[in-house]
Amino acid sequence: MEKVRHVLGISGGKDSAALAIYLKDHYPTLDIEYYTADTGKELDETYRLIENLEIYLGKKIEKLKAFKDSPETPFDHKLKTLGGFLPSQRFRWCTKNLKLDVFEDFVGTGPVVSYVAIRGDEDREGYISKKNNIQSIFPFRRNIWSEDVITKVFANGSSPALLELSEQLPKTKYSGRIKEILTKPTSLNFSRDLKIKQLLDLSVKEFSHLVFAFVKKTNYPLSSESNFPILDKEELIDREEVFKILKRSGVGVPAYYNEIPFEVNGKRSTYCRSRSGCFFCFYQQKIEWVWLYEQHPQKFKEAMEYEKDGYTWNEDESLERLIQPERIEKIKEEYIARRERLDQSKKSPYLVDILEDAEGEGCATCFL
Repeated sequence: MEKVRHVLGISGGKDSAALAIYLKDHYPTLDIEYYTADTGKELDETYRLIENLEIYLGKKIEKLKAFKDSPETPFDHKLKTLGGFLPSQRFRWCTKNLKLDVFEDFVGTGPVVSYVAIRGDEDREGYISKKNNIQSIFPFRRNIWSEDVITKVFANGSSPALLELSEQLPKTKYSGRIKEILTKPTSLNFSRDLKIKQLLDLSVKEFSHLVFAFVKKTNYPLSSESNFPILDKEELIDREEVFKILKRSGVGVPAYYNEIPFEVNGKRSTYCRSRSGCFFCFYQQKIEWVWLYEQHPQKFKEAMEYEKDGYTWNEDESLERLIQPERIEKIKEEYIARRERLDQSKKSPYLVDILEDAEGEGCATCFL
């Protein structure tokens, strides 16, 4: 069979960078290829992070680029073909054309394992390719397997096979209890998710080995691998640990996560950017647009120049209106009030969490 490739996408954000470092440090036998999808519209800090990572990893990070024959940046080229129609949350053409398409061209048709940096403290599913030759793995979570795999493993008709596979695994102190959980049928009071949680609570390691034994009977890329070192991983990696990984390695935290103080009407707070990706990402909050205007005025000006013929980055207002002094003041006041409310709930001590939670997770693909 064709050799399985292992790949990891570097977005320029904290999580994918930390995952690259984590896998190199803990699983050096994995021969991982690193790549980044360059839209031509990233902040300089993104490119510096990639350079730092290349030094630490001792490997080149392949820079993928859509529309290679065009003298323009990939984003500008695609925008021109669409007549100036800007991407938005409802029409995310940038994700498909500038990231997904080049990624799938990069991996081709051979078997590929793609490592995705969804943290253990995040409640969301990451990118799962519709191509059968690409399998996603989530090393930072307790459950490293993608939803499509889990659906097959714990389908009602799979119970006999799963029980048989569990009997073939080395016996441990958990074996009896694992068999009991697997034997118990799902119901309204015992859902599939509860079954999985009970198995993970018993032993993450044995859960991973059981699913891997099932995967070996399928046509997933990992089915041809005799072993997979990540199966023995038990820890969960959360946001706090991500920052520790970046700092310990010397690669450092991307500069746009640094909190910058500001004051408005006698009230003080801090702001930063919550995500990697294009500097004009339409998933940004209003306070992040203000951050861009005040910290990177030239980039903000460039973003403004794209707004024409009725197309704007924000559906409810243009960037020209957003930077009016009274509007900036109001945005900052509303942001401070919202942050105070979220701080009281004590959901997270991190500002980037507050920014992300306020308006959703954004485009998960950009965090590959």
